[in-house]
Amino acid sequence: MQAPRPTSEDPSFREQILDAARAQLRRYGEAKTNVVDIARALGTSHTTIYRHFRSKAEIFDAVVAEAMRDEEEMARRFVDVDGPAAERLEAMVLALHARKRERFAGDPEVYQLYRRIVDERPDIIAAYARAMTALIAQILADGIKRREFKIDDVAIAAGVVRDAVTVFVHPAHVEAAVKAGLPVEAMARNVVRSLVAAFRAGMRYGQDGAEG
Repeated sequence: MQAPRPTSEDPSFREQILDAARAQLRRYGEAKTNVVDIARALGTSHTTIYRHFRSKAEIFDAVVAEAMRDEEEMARRFVDVDGPAAERLEAMVLALHARKRERFAGDPEVYQLYRRIVDERPDIIAAYARAMTALIAQILADGIKRREFKIDDVAIAAGVVRDAVTVFVHPAHVEAAVKAGLPVEAMARNVVRSLVAAFRAGMRYGQDGAEG
């Protein structure tokens, strides 16, 4: 017997909408995907979709927000695992870069949506940046606890790391680097190892964020 189709009140229905939206994006692209098509794929009406999302744009925002949460959860694993902080920081940056490359190669329609929203929705990218910076800060703080690093202001240092590695995880930069055939993994390692060397030697930041 076929399982009953979940109703719009089912807690999983919102995720089903996003799954259908991703499927439509991959098949038709962003411009040709609309709420009616998403509803038709789910066997429901567009008015039902509007009970959960106010517009197609809101659905697309949610698709990208879920991709960002996926990256955040992956990055968190490097915070929670035991091991030298320097190795975990490098592994986190390389994993985030690899995830972007995987999406660019294997899920181009969703990747381009992600790239557009990063450019057009600073509020969404700011929340993502805050979450990732907090994870970096946890690794740096653990490095201090382990006596690997000497840093007097973890929050500033985490921001420095974030700013330095953004070029390796920003969708536009990742796409450009892939197309140019750049040795990005080696470049990312060099940047992270340079930061780690500075943290090991000792970093003191003044009130204005400059080294004191």
